[in-house]
Amino acid sequence: MPAPEFVKWKQKTLLGVSLTVVAPTGQYDPTHLINWGINRWAFKPELGYSRRFGQWVLDGFGGVWFYTTNNAFYSVPDPLPQTQSPIGSLEGHLSYDFNKLHCWASLDGNFWFGGTTSLGGIANGVTRQTSSRIGGTVSLPLKKNQSIKVSYSNGAYVRYGGNYQSVSVAWQYSWIGWPKFHAQ
Repeated sequence: MPAPEFVKWKQKTLLGVSLTVVAPTGQYDPTHLINWGINRWAFKPELGYSRRFGQWVLDGFGGVWFYTTNNAFYSVPDPLPQTQSPIGSLEGHLSYDFNKLHCWASLDGNFWFGGTTSLGGIANGVTRQTSSRIGGTVSLPLKKNQSIKVSYSNGAYVRYGGNYQSVSVAWQYSWIGWPKFHAQ
């Protein structure tokens, strides 16, 4: 839609779908433990939901990563096929828009599970992932077309991977002036 219509648009309920595809790109050598590339395809279909309740916005996403077999995974003395079971993921955000101030803040959380790997047909249960992160995000205006977004997250429950704290700062620019909508 044209920018003037977009600025006046009022969100209610939104549903969306996406498909992320990761191709086996980069250099891969099965005789090296660490490689720049991956030797398999990965696919993630995802469904998203967003609903506005006045100045509150609830967003939720659910998806599953699927992986093809890496037929030449590093192992000694010879490379073996490696498989990985699907990894499910859930993510949610509860945001509040401060309309008069042109800023917003959100509480963020996610959870992922699965991903047990098998090497040469033998599953390794220790590699099953079950982890969750929680955090928050704030977007503050600088000028009419610019804002700064600050995010923080921390591992809430970590069984395998994801045990770290993260802080990010981003500069955002809008070509249509003060956004009259929630931007995650």
